[in-house]
Amino acid sequence: MQAVTNHVFRALADPTRRAIFEHLSRDGEQTVHALTCRAGVSQPAVSKHLGVLKRAKLVRHRHEGRETHYRAQPDALAPMVDWLDQYGAFWRERFDQLENLLNRMDK
Repeated sequence: MQAVTNHVFRALADPTRRAIFEHLSRDGEQTVHALTCRAGVSQPAVSKHLGVLKRAKLVRHRHEGRETHYRAQPDALAPMVDWLDQYGAFWRERFDQLENLLNRMDK
């Protein structure tokens, strides 16, 4: 599970990859050409970014003629969400302890 989470975090650490993933999540399936027009980087760079996203299972692709279409796989975020939930619980507990301590100090 940790390896999967690392791949997802690593893939989304790059702002261009994050933007591509967000675009696919929001607007649905897109061709590489359409993604390149919006990404502000070259087509080879977009293809490399898509390869990283694909290895992290954040996108899937399909071929139609000469074009490749990509779509987001939001379910692949589950390991990251689980990790964040664990740390959210950790910090909520710590803040509750701090609040209790501060309340005791006020008395």
